[in-house]
Amino acid sequence: MGKVDPKVDEAIETLNMKDGPTRRRLLTGTGLVSATAAASALLTACSSSSSSAAKGGNSTPTIGDFPKTPPWQFWFVNHVTTNLFFVPTRSGYTDAAKLLGLPIPKWGGSVSALVPQMVSYLESAIAGKANGIATTVVTADSFTTPVANAMNAGIPVISYNADGIYKSDGTPVIGTNRLCYVGQALYLSGQQLGQRILSLVDSGDIVIFIATPGAGNIQPRFDGAVAAIKASGKPIKVHLQATGALTAAELSAEKAFMTGHKTLKGAFAVDAGSTELLAQALKATGLTIPAGGFDLTPGTLSAIQSGAIDFTIDQEPYLQGFLPTLYLYLYNLSGGLVLPPDTDTGLTFVTKSNVGPYLNSKTSYEGSTGVTLPTLVPRSGPIQNPVATTST
Repeated sequence: MGKVDPKVDEAIETLNMKDGPTRRRLLTGTGLVSATAAASALLTACSSSSSSAAKGGNSTPTIGDFPKTPPWQFWFVNHVTTNLFFVPTRSGYTDAAKLLGLPIPKWGGSVSALVPQMVSYLESAIAGKANGIATTVVTADSFTTPVANAMNAGIPVISYNADGIYKSDGTPVIGTNRLCYVGQALYLSGQQLGQRILSLVDSGDIVIFIATPGAGNIQPRFDGAVAAIKASGKPIKVHLQATGALTAAELSAEKAFMTGHKTLKGAFAVDAGSTELLAQALKATGLTIPAGGFDLTPGTLSAIQSGAIDFTIDQEPYLQGFLPTLYLYLYNLSGGLVLPPDTDTGLTFVTKSNVGPYLNSKTSYEGSTGVTLPTLVPRSGPIQNPVATTST
């Protein structure tokens, strides 16, 4: 191996990756796609080295000196562009673009999960000669043709957050030929939701709120939860209640259902907006029952801290913006030789026992209000792995 820039060594040491095999893999590029933190440190080191060379320092290229690239413009297609859930996703792709010296990706699609609007925006990306596209795939086949058109035009496409739909047995139905998927294994995350519901409810009626039934990003969660509950044999009846794609309308839908079902034994949700409003709906209708759902919006975290709801599930929305940007960059940089991998962004249950750091650390990584820049968040104590949601 050639001489290694000391800045690279410094980055590796900071990451506690001084062991020989790991260090060699990073320096040769192996594992760089999945080791996001390492990639960030190495790219930062590379930038520092380039600045030094420009000022008359050692100009000999070293391992880790990435070539100057064109201003590749990536596009993100989304189904609910104003939803609170995707605030950290947008921070993720913004941070990645700045780190890589790229323009901030374009953001668009639909405000209310209208697939034709999403497809139209995707087609605009193709017409605009995008250098890469990341899209949610909220139906089984509506994206088949536009994604194929993009790929045939030489534009790499990655899906994030949603990757089609699943059959009732959890078998994926993928109608797109995207390069990879970045997000949770949604049906399996629904099964985890079902198991948590079973730990809180023994019998009776429960409701699971869902913004848009049938949508590929949330219907699999509902199906997985119902499957887990049925498999348990417990006498629990599950009601599905739609709340709508617009957050402003979800509270009234939840309150109306709870008002008409005062004997409910539990109230749960499979999307960010519906979960965010659970505590308000419960308070308004006078129900004190187990409750929980998905994602880390401010209202949800505060409700967990106060005890108004029991849990929420984190699926790392920041990574769903950061990683597609990094993957598209590496794909373009390598001429397609570095193929992006399917990436499970995992599942973490957030409860009253561990909600503290989420509330006390105001960061763009979790979409904290008013925070726009990445920050160094101090950490201490033992580490607990998230639940893997990929099948084995």
